[in-house]
Amino acid sequence: MMLDELALLFAQRAFPNDIKKAVLEENILGKSTASGRSLSLQRLTELYCFDNSVPMFRVFTALCRRDPAALPQLALLMAVARDPLLRASARPVLGLASGSQLMRDVPRNAIASVVGDRMNEAVLDKVVRNTSSSWTKTGHLVGRTLKRRAHVRANQTAFAFALWLAHKAGFGGVELFDNGWVAALDLDSSSARALAERAHVAGLMNFRKIGDAVELDLSPLDRMT
Repeated sequence: MMLDELALLFAQRAFPNDIKKAVLEENILGKSTASGRSLSLQRLTELYCFDNSVPMFRVFTALCRRDPAALPQLALLMAVARDPLLRASARPVLGLASGSQLMRDVPRNAIASVVGDRMNEAVLDKVVRNTSSSWTKTGHLVGRTLKRRAHVRANQTAFAFALWLAHKAGFGGVELFDNGWVAALDLDSSSARALAERAHVAGLMNFRKIGDAVELDLSPLDRMT
């Protein structure tokens, strides 16, 4: 996820201004070579888009500025949306019970099923290490060598973004509270509805319960951009 690099960009207020200049010319990421700077920019762009004409990037940026503490979970959601390899690793991680050990072959096989024979063994192993590192930085995994599942506490700003992404992916009604985006924040349907009420109070969305049905309006997020 390159979370450390992303945090540096926000800390230096390079978002969403001239990110290319900040990385390549000003070297705010502290890379030792020009090729390292270029590769970092390329990978960050693949993960986070860096294009103000794309609504997802505008909402992501607005929410990161509004709530810097939400950055790890916001970055996870954005990266999962854009990176098929990180997305392939999600089910093996999220499906683990809290405290259970992540066996290396499980995410490896999941990623291998996506890439087929396009990666050799060494590259595949590196991808597995990188995805495990990403899930560790977000708090879903703990431990250095042996990775175990940990339960994360969903940030309400990140939760609002999860609902926004789910809505754009075609989910509606009660399905908005029961999908992969919400599951990535370790929320079940019941806890997601409770968090929606808090997000409503915070002005992140308009949420109303009508019996067993719900009304949800996410337009406040679009108006932030």
